[in-house]
Amino acid sequence: MEKNFFSKTRMALKTKCLLTAALFFTLACSAAEIGRKDPVDFVNPYIGNISHLLVPTFPTIHLPNSILRVYPERGDFTGDLLRGLPLVVTSHRGSSAFNLSPFQGDEKEIKPVISYSYDQEKITPYSYSVYLDDQQTEVQFAVSHQSALYELTFGQESPAYLVLNSRNGGLNWDGEAVSGFQSLENNTRVYLYLKPEQSPESISVLNENTLTKGTEAKGKNACVVLKYAKGTKTVRLRYGISFIDEAQAKKNLNREIQNYDLKALQQKGRATWNESLGKIAVTGSSDNEKTIFYTSFYRTFERPVCISEDGRYFSAFDGTVHNDNGTPFFTDDWIWDAYRAHHPLRVLIDPKKEENILHSFVEMAGQMEHNWMPTFPEITGDSRRMNSNHGVASVIDAYRKGLRGFDLEKAYQACKGGITEKTLAPWSGKPAGKLDEFYKDHGYIPALKVDEKETIPEVHSFERRQPVAVTLGTSYDEWCLSQIAKELGKTDDYKYFLKSSYNYRNIFNPKTGFFHPKDNEGNFLEPFDYVFSGGLGARETYGENNAWIYRWDVQHNVADLISLMGGNENFVNNLDAMFSKPLGKGKYAFYAQLPDQTGNVGQFSMANEPALHIPYLYNYAGQPWKTQKRIRSLLNEWFRNDLMGVPGDEDGGGMTSFVVFSYMGFYPVTPGMPVYNIGSPLFDKVRMDLGNGKFFEVEAIGNSAENKYIQSATLNGKPWNKPWFSHSDLISGGKLVLQMGPKANRSWGSSANDAPPSAERVQ
Repeated sequence: MEKNFFSKTRMALKTKCLLTAALFFTLACSAAEIGRKDPVDFVNPYIGNISHLLVPTFPTIHLPNSILRVYPERGDFTGDLLRGLPLVVTSHRGSSAFNLSPFQGDEKEIKPVISYSYDQEKITPYSYSVYLDDQQTEVQFAVSHQSALYELTFGQESPAYLVLNSRNGGLNWDGEAVSGFQSLENNTRVYLYLKPEQSPESISVLNENTLTKGTEAKGKNACVVLKYAKGTKTVRLRYGISFIDEAQAKKNLNREIQNYDLKALQQKGRATWNESLGKIAVTGSSDNEKTIFYTSFYRTFERPVCISEDGRYFSAFDGTVHNDNGTPFFTDDWIWDAYRAHHPLRVLIDPKKEENILHSFVEMAGQMEHNWMPTFPEITGDSRRMNSNHGVASVIDAYRKGLRGFDLEKAYQACKGGITEKTLAPWSGKPAGKLDEFYKDHGYIPALKVDEKETIPEVHSFERRQPVAVTLGTSYDEWCLSQIAKELGKTDDYKYFLKSSYNYRNIFNPKTGFFHPKDNEGNFLEPFDYVFSGGLGARETYGENNAWIYRWDVQHNVADLISLMGGNENFVNNLDAMFSKPLGKGKYAFYAQLPDQTGNVGQFSMANEPALHIPYLYNYAGQPWKTQKRIRSLLNEWFRNDLMGVPGDEDGGGMTSFVVFSYMGFYPVTPGMPVYNIGSPLFDKVRMDLGNGKFFEVEAIGNSAENKYIQSATLNGKPWNKPWFSHSDLISGGKLVLQMGPKANRSWGSSANDAPPSAERVQ
């Protein structure tokens, strides 16, 4: 009996201990779960909302690559008033096409768009909330792909009004919902179908700030006003948009949002974002750096947007509604910015979407008057901005990396037409003319002499011909074209365009080591200042950036650029000089002339896309440790978790894709050449889901702020001494392991045989 007592006692104690341990484990797991962050939780849409000089970032609420985007309408984060509530932003940096203004107060104070004092604003990629403090109105918002939901809670006892505005179009109340349109540019319209949960007490139209009876409004600031009875506390509105017609807007709404459950819609949006952002998992480093990384990643999903609606889409490129035949149609893509890193990033994380985007480019080229690859395709058509025709780079880059979901022959014809039939003059969609004939005959764009007036009609009236930038950009484009011709077996075209890809040599000044504008008689312009000559934005000679940035704009043939400069030592010295050369004037005077060239380290600009590849060029000249040092310092200096944490125009992913790549530890210097340059990763581990059941990993052993230099490396289990690797090393699933340390291993990756590849020589 005594034995049995002690046995039971021991059993009871053991059970109690097990229960206590289980409870402790459960509590610990719950605490860990509570403290765990999903990728979307690291996104801070406010990063960069105050610009250093030009355009800030916008805290955009949207689902990845979807039509419906909104953000608070104000100048930047410091804007003291909200201009109504947005319903849909139709273009990157644009204002809302339709506007919603909730109001309580004297009817005489109602305006087409009401400005609000506000507080308690909270933004995530999928939700928005704000308190309109003077109005005492709480606003909640959730978004889907082509539809969204507002929940408004009124704090006053007076009647509540909802002012719905179309800036240039029409609105109509049919007894159940408001439908209407706004006219955009180029015969393009955006349509709205908005249905409140409860019917209003009465409907009015606002005409010259006066409410009158009626259900239909047309013209500028067309306004329909919904009035709710005194004591109304909550009004919910769900709405859909379309670029086809109002009926399609209603279909889009009913397909995506069937009820007024705000929280459920927000949770669905949250899951969608976590799926997209979760394609890259990172460990190590601080939450601060994860915030910078995932916020940068989030911005790469803002553009382009899918405008297919139930298998149809409106194309502003020919003004027609098309069937997409099962392939979603995308537009709104500034290719000049996006080809460098944005498109190559999507090749890795979502190759099917990238195929659809390139297919869309080919389709829109065929829909336009001339079969020319677009340059800045937007909702309202191709705006033909900036210089060069870099869509060709995205085509060959994707193809070389195994993407086949577009017609390469059609793409080639469109790219070739855009380069050889369309004028090379920037900001112009006119056919080729005398400027282009000169380029074909002499291999460069001639600069105007001092006081020489522009007479070439192809040059846009407010632009300049940007002769150096266009010559360099076209040389690269022709290399890309030669590579597509090679893939298609077009031998003559391959040889012709490969030879033309060396045209940058025609404007290289061997005495100075710069690309130097040359007049139509073959003479370098003199006198010439490589910092300040070229007028506003250096556009008379370069484009947005001065000669120090365009000195390195030979992405396809860095080896030949090194040769032109006299070898590795001179090349590295020239790189070093760029980072150390002073502005030459006070900041006020420098930025008054070169407003795009901010984010300076010496003459280097972290704020403009032509500079993104430059820090990686040390890899080509035997000193990759300088790339490692420079990348770390640039990321830490210019990309931060604060309101001014982006150094220049972000361009909807054009710049932040550089951050995503560089944080992971590699970068595509030459789109069209399936290789990646190695930098210095900021995370201990990176795991990229390649979408084919394979993963690519980067592990940085001993990584820290001090340990930024690569001591040794293995790639897929084998010793690796090159500061680059190929796409084939990555795409089948692999692992790059870097042993990090506090001081440079100057021998790693320094051999001439270790340099990344460059363009083939002309035969």
